[in-house]
Amino acid sequence: MKKRKLPVLIIRTVFIGFLALVFLLPTVLTISNSFMSQAEISANYGVVFGTAAEGAYMAERVNLKLIPDLVTFQQYGTVLVQTPEYLELFWRSVILVVPIVLVQIFVASLAAYSFTRWRPKRKEIIFFTYIIIMLMPFQVTLVPNYLMAQTLNLIDRYWAILLPGFVAPFSVFLLTKFMRRIPISYIEAAKLDGAGEWQIFTRIAIPLCKGALYAVAILVFIDYWNMVEQPLIMLSDRSMYPLSVFLSQINQAEIGVAFAVATFYMVPSLFLFLHGEEHLIQGITYSGGIKG
Repeated sequence: MKKRKLPVLIIRTVFIGFLALVFLLPTVLTISNSFMSQAEISANYGVVFGTAAEGAYMAERVNLKLIPDLVTFQQYGTVLVQTPEYLELFWRSVILVVPIVLVQIFVASLAAYSFTRWRPKRKEIIFFTYIIIMLMPFQVTLVPNYLMAQTLNLIDRYWAILLPGFVAPFSVFLLTKFMRRIPISYIEAAKLDGAGEWQIFTRIAIPLCKGALYAVAILVFIDYWNMVEQPLIMLSDRSMYPLSVFLSQINQAEIGVAFAVATFYMVPSLFLFLHGEEHLIQGITYSGGIKG
């Protein structure tokens, strides 16, 4: 039986490896191309980034290169030293996204614990409403958010983005499903020892959901770190845009800078993922209070 399964295992491994390479290729190309000179980038990708008037789109084939002919840090020097605007935009993104992640996790954990501990019919209806809102496309909820922000006079203010981000339903749904796996015996034992609801929440529910909280934090961070629609709709002042919006508006003549900025912009997400890999695995393998 093992010999029969070996070819299937090899084929499955090769197929998964191929898919991994396909998904990683854009990231690898972005990082490697950020170390190319502007002249080399123009020579390799002039077909893609040329103007239609030049007739460059069909003039020749694109040359995708993983290894630069000459490694240079010129693009990073332009981004980090010569053009401080990009660093300002980067920190503006951090200041905008980090509060959303922290407050959303705090609000979602409280709401999830409430849905877990008290489950009368009315609260199940509210929880079902959360699911319906979560399944709606983002473009559907963007219009009501804009109208509400306009009514509260929040247009052209960061609060128009922050307030909807604080109460997003996805985190509530995910944490509720996770907290409901906590064995009731844990909570009953804590009650027998005289623990109150706040003590049960902080000393039992939160520690057991540590992996899920970190997983939610990563997903929320990546979602809002790459947001484009919210700033474009809620903010008319270009000076308030985060770096995610400017990435799509970099001049075609500065495509080398775009590769460097994109690589620099990926660092927080990669760091957050690598730092929380253990918690992510714990959050995935956790089931019913037992690690499996």
